[in-house]
Amino acid sequence: MNRFLTSLVMALVLLGCKSTKKSTDTPLVTPKKKSQSQFVIAFGSCNKHDLANRFWDDIVKMKPDVWIWGGDNIYADTDDMAKLRAMYTLQEKVDHYAELSKNVEVIGTWDDHDYGLNDGGADFSERDGSQQAFLDFMGVPNDSPRRDRKGIYTTHRYTVGNRSIKILVLDTRFFRTGLTKDLDPNKRYRPNDYGEGTLLGKAQWQWLESELARSRADFNVIVSSIQFLSSEHTFEKWANFPHEVDRMKKLIVESGAKGVIFLSGDRHISEFSKMDMDGLPYPLIDFTSSGLTHSYTNFSGEPNTYRVGEVVATTSFGLVILDLEAHTAFFQMMDEKDVVLQAIMQQY
Repeated sequence: MNRFLTSLVMALVLLGCKSTKKSTDTPLVTPKKKSQSQFVIAFGSCNKHDLANRFWDDIVKMKPDVWIWGGDNIYADTDDMAKLRAMYTLQEKVDHYAELSKNVEVIGTWDDHDYGLNDGGADFSERDGSQQAFLDFMGVPNDSPRRDRKGIYTTHRYTVGNRSIKILVLDTRFFRTGLTKDLDPNKRYRPNDYGEGTLLGKAQWQWLESELARSRADFNVIVSSIQFLSSEHTFEKWANFPHEVDRMKKLIVESGAKGVIFLSGDRHISEFSKMDMDGLPYPLIDFTSSGLTHSYTNFSGEPNTYRVGEVVATTSFGLVILDLEAHTAFFQMMDEKDVVLQAIMQQY
């Protein structure tokens, strides 16, 4: 049995979730209570408030410790802040999401469509107003220092017994400089020349370096709206700034931070990417979950050297179960009714 199937079976057995197999196999029963050493993250991206969402009731029933928006939380694509705010208000009222937000902490980042400009970056004229609308949606108090700081990046800390999780939410929009159009009309972008431009900007890099260098958390979860590891497609990705990819890898290794995991969205597909890095005692995993209300249904394939398993091109949400005593992480792409579309497990 190959490594992926082994991980899948172990994850399904240990978590007791139902298999995606439609055969005569007896589905496993989801446990009614999670272990006291576990911390559960549910997350997703690419959500249109005016489309039916099949998942909010299922997410509510799972009682995660936190819900993370991975970006494109609404599709506004506007510099009219009144219209953008109105869409956030409508999302807040969506059935079962309203219930989730009342009972579970909601955090997260934005991507381009909720930012207000498709593939937009620092050139977006209404980025300051959009930031305030986003912080309102996230329930950030008016007197929070985040209200006066440029960009929406932030840190969230959680404890399970005497162990801890740090969630580092990145902003890949506010400071991002220009992208390089591909010369091939069938492709969108190609990587910038090495050293040209920035994705995170000076202040955010300084914050991230400090947070990882002094982190004593058992897991450090980095939320990025765009993919970090998948680098061969021609859409938005970290690899469009190759020098910043190298800087991030160096930072992760030199910081000594434990259990660094990437969660990403944007692509309207879901996939696991995994890479071994020199100097890192565990593999780096980037779990992409996208989208919640719509997906890349005509997906016909694309290369990804680091992909584990197969691309899921149907709507889904992501579930990450961190066991802080066993130092393991279970990653699951979820459909309705506890059905696992794909899963892997990693020991840290």
